Amino acid sequence: MELLHLDQLMDLAKARPSKKIAVVGADDQPSLIAIRDVVEAKIAIPVLIGNKANIQAMAKEIGFTVSGFEIIDQPDVVKASRLAIDLVKTGNADILMKGMLQTATLLHAVLNDEYGIRKKNIVNHFALFESPYYHKLLGISDAAINILPLLADKVEIIKNAVEIYHKLGIENPKIGILSALELVNPKMTATVDAALLTMMNRRNQITGCTIDGPFALDNAISKEAARHKNISGEVAGDVDMLLTPDINCGSILYKAMAFLGGAKHAGIVTGASVPVVLNSRADSSLTKLLSVALAVALA
Repeated sequence: MELLHLDQLMDLAKARPSKKIAVVGADDQPSLIAIRDVVEAKIAIPVLIGNKANIQAMAKEIGFTVSGFEIIDQPDVVKASRLAIDLVKTGNADILMKGMLQTATLLHAVLNDEYGIRKKNIVNHFALFESPYYHKLLGISDAAINILPLLADKVEIIKNAVEIYHKLGIENPKIGILSALELVNPKMTATVDAALLTMMNRRNQITGCTIDGPFALDNAISKEAARHKNISGEVAGDVDMLLTPDINCGSILYKAMAFLGGAKHAGIVTGASVPVVLNSRADSSLTKLLSVALAVALA
């Protein structure tokens, strides 16, 4: 199935064998609303970890019957995170989801050298957007985890993203390396990295995708803008994913598309042995539902 709209993630998720999602800090109404929607859509089975009394009270307020699901009474979020990791390791959870706790707390457990579930050299956030102003789904990475990735980190972020695209049936994703401008400027590290990543791709050091850059945002997503600046190639104006130079650019672009650009989106953390749903509390219930659907499709 060619993936053209985010709603198709629901179909992909429903086609997968049943998955369990461990929600850490589940005594959080927005998270429980999202899980209620997940259960109604029949795309995953929750394991709720947190203050049991609060979970039950909040669930009753939103009309979510949780009596048929496992609830682990552990109000301490550090211990709850460790429990969730243990569930993954024993095969009793296929996905992790952040509820009422700090992102750093959950990621500390995921990345812990002693008991964590890091699978790749780099873990990164990957978001998939459906914008009314772009002709196909657009990926963005990294908007949430890697503050100032070095060249080697960017290579790993791209590899993680390419694996996601392949699992979604996109065999040769087009990766645009984003900067403030489309020319290589030795004083701007992002443009130099972009040129190096492009050459690494052409010499088969990074495979499974087509990479080009540096691109300014306009000529990455607009063929007309690319033509005006005499930029050719199959990636210009037709990117599948934008690699942002740092977390500032990534976060600003992510939130601009979501809150100003009218784009629907889903996002996960990849690079661990299971997908991690790490939505912001400001994200809508639809975003959280789509993010779980993306995680289920990839798990």
